Amino acid sequence: MAAMELIGSTSKFRAVLDLINMVAPIDSTVLIQGETGTGKEAVARAIHDASPRRQNRFVTLNCAAIPSALLESELFGHERGAFTGAVTQTAGRFQTADRGTLFLDEIGDLPLELQPKLLRVLQEKEFERLGGGRTIQTDVRVITATNRDLVRMVEERKFRADLFYRLDVLPITLPPLREREDDIPLLAEHFMRRFAQRLGKSIDFIPDGVMRELKRYHWPGNIRELQNVIERSVILANGPALHLQAIRLDSPKAVSPSSSTLIEAQRAHIVAALRKKNWVVSGPRGAAIELGVRRSTLMAMMQRLKIQRETSPEGAA
Repeated sequence: MAAMELIGSTSKFRAVLDLINMVAPIDSTVLIQGETGTGKEAVARAIHDASPRRQNRFVTLNCAAIPSALLESELFGHERGAFTGAVTQTAGRFQTADRGTLFLDEIGDLPLELQPKLLRVLQEKEFERLGGGRTIQTDVRVITATNRDLVRMVEERKFRADLFYRLDVLPITLPPLREREDDIPLLAEHFMRRFAQRLGKSIDFIPDGVMRELKRYHWPGNIRELQNVIERSVILANGPALHLQAIRLDSPKAVSPSSSTLIEAQRAHIVAALRKKNWVVSGPRGAAIELGVRRSTLMAMMQRLKIQRETSPEGAA
């Protein structure tokens, strides 16, 4: 997401830019909410780059990507011998980001047992490393993001209310791409130029018919999905016009938007990726990584497109 610049001209997008300019100089916590792929990290970086802390580090941590047992160490660091394998003293993200900005993505996945410790460092500006007793002072601006409904999680007691209100000082909600239809051509052309330059290709324009299909599609994966579609199309392009023709490189049955719709092409592409990965959805060998989307996004797309695992002629799974 870091590569997704803030591009657009719709009123909803301009409202986000106005909020960024408003909150950037204010050294308070920011909670960015929005669907997967809407550009939450890009917004966090923009806030940092426009803030008085821009000369210092912008440090990121995805709370959902780190096992719960290791997350405390990632946040606060650990002392030598704090746990098996801790052979040296290690600084955590709060110490690394001192005088800069710490972006905690997927904050809704922060385990309940760690939430009081995060609340303390936000309020008191101090913490201890795992396995240590020395209090360390920190000067960090914290920006968090989530695609989950934290209000409902608070009601269900899956997220601490006091932490939520501490994080929700300056909230920013990002609109999904389907609500920014007029921004799709700007984003598509931007990605086309970037990938064409990177690959040394001469691609001049996106035909009107292709652009209409891009605008008609509802983009469940939002900007990330659009970026991936344009990148694949640039890789396959062999002329000055960008076409969404062979969505998958090795599939003779790939559907072309020139003869069908982008939705049908998307379905064919997802099925092809699932077949290639033997219908494994998640994990390092799963189709989600192959497609460049999260597991939850792929599952939602499969449900919407009525994609079910195919069985062999003998009926095996």
